[in-house]
Amino acid sequence: MLRVANLSVPLSPKAEEQALALALKKLSVGRQSVLSWHVAKRSVDARDKGDVHFVFAIDIALRTDENALLSRLRPGVASPVPPSPALAPAPAAPRRLPPVVVGLGPCGLFAALYLARAGLRPICLERGESVEMRARSVQRFFAGGALNPESNVQFGEGGAGAFSDGKLTTGIKDPRCRQVLETLCAHGAPDSILYQAHPHVGTDRLPQVVASIRREIVSLGGQVHFGARLTTIESFGGRLCAVRYQAAGQEHELCVSQLILAIGHSARDTFRMLHDAGVQLQQKPFSVGVRIEHRQSLIDRAQYGAAAGHPCLGAAEYRLNARLPDGRGVYSFCMCPGGQVIAAASEEGGVCTNGMSVYARDGVNANAALLVDVRTQDFPSPHPLSGLTLQREWEQAAFRAGGSNYRAPAQLVGDFIAGRASGRLGDVTPTYQPGVTPTDLSAVLPDYAVQGLRAGISLFARQLHGFDCPDAVLTGVEARSSSPVRIPRSESLESSLSGLYPAGEGAGYAGGIMSAAVDGLRAAAAVAQADG
Repeated sequence: MLRVANLSVPLSPKAEEQALALALKKLSVGRQSVLSWHVAKRSVDARDKGDVHFVFAIDIALRTDENALLSRLRPGVASPVPPSPALAPAPAAPRRLPPVVVGLGPCGLFAALYLARAGLRPICLERGESVEMRARSVQRFFAGGALNPESNVQFGEGGAGAFSDGKLTTGIKDPRCRQVLETLCAHGAPDSILYQAHPHVGTDRLPQVVASIRREIVSLGGQVHFGARLTTIESFGGRLCAVRYQAAGQEHELCVSQLILAIGHSARDTFRMLHDAGVQLQQKPFSVGVRIEHRQSLIDRAQYGAAAGHPCLGAAEYRLNARLPDGRGVYSFCMCPGGQVIAAASEEGGVCTNGMSVYARDGVNANAALLVDVRTQDFPSPHPLSGLTLQREWEQAAFRAGGSNYRAPAQLVGDFIAGRASGRLGDVTPTYQPGVTPTDLSAVLPDYAVQGLRAGISLFARQLHGFDCPDAVLTGVEARSSSPVRIPRSESLESSLSGLYPAGEGAGYAGGIMSAAVDGLRAAAAVAQADG
């Protein structure tokens, strides 16, 4: 199979066929020579607002000798397509105790799937509900049900990242990324994630995909226990030997020699437990900021010009970053076209925001996190968990500023830039539920974040026209884009406690669904290759 890339074609419902025709022309072969073909990648080139178009890469299998054809073509016209890696590990040697996976976000889910396919029958502990139960909670909430600060609409403490927005864009270059995408498709995700430049499953579709993967784990002999909160790890001679967890009001104990810890970045009580148990932890830089919300139509016009609204384009995205004079970074993160700002706190008395969008991305507003770097020098003490203290302080301040009723504090961009409190909202209607309270966000953020966000908004308005729209809404706070803790691990991917494999976002080794899933696969491979 050959790949022909950099195929520019106009916006059209027939763009794929046009890209194929262009690829065949470059190969100097006819359609009758094609055995099969598919889109390998599709992106939008909007650098010239007067010529917004698609750019394709097409994979083609030919009836003719492809190597001979390649030898006749100019360099760069086409290249061989490498074989797609499959998530099908070799059977691992049986062991006395099955491995345990704690957390069923993207990291834990893919780690457990790998172990199950290797024949190791993992035991999975997830402190939250199943995705089916969480989906029903979300539906009840947005239908006007009462706020439950324990389940927090979307995200609990124990690594529920797989039930989020479903954005699969990543900066890592790892062949296992393709394994993750193909596995998601095999379990019901749209095939478009295999070729989109910015693949996205959607909050509405992801629960079914996650449930399907879980069913495969169980069908291969794995066990999945929901509502199971890890409370204690026990060791002997520097090696993990047992864990305790609570479920249904009872405490349970498991003998275990290998455990993948995929707890997510918000498992604060688990971090404390690990520290008390003597597991080495380190401070890790993270970020703090707000969600910024514009009308999606403004973002579409800024990105696509006259092509905005074209039915082949969908909602426009953006990704912005800059370096501030003090050396800190300010950047957008987790941009949700046509999406909603959502509640993401995990403790009573705190407000924390996040974002999501359904597969159609057809909401009125666009939102993204707007964040400023938090350095370890900003932490209140050298204690490895002091970053958690900062997060909690900001979230509690946001709770109070919002009215101590789980409404979020919000401010118009124009007021924020001018340094005055907002007393009303403007043209952009916030999507956060259960609602927002106009106020002054400088009261809930550190000074360096306030100054950084003001500078960043002005800088980004030069790149994205209208980004500093006075009626755009800032909703706070967002403090959990990444973990403020790292769990050091060895070349064998074990922590300072032998047999304990920290992985994913909570361990400080990932920053999104894709990188977390890949790190889960790495940890699972290490477990499968080790002596049980």
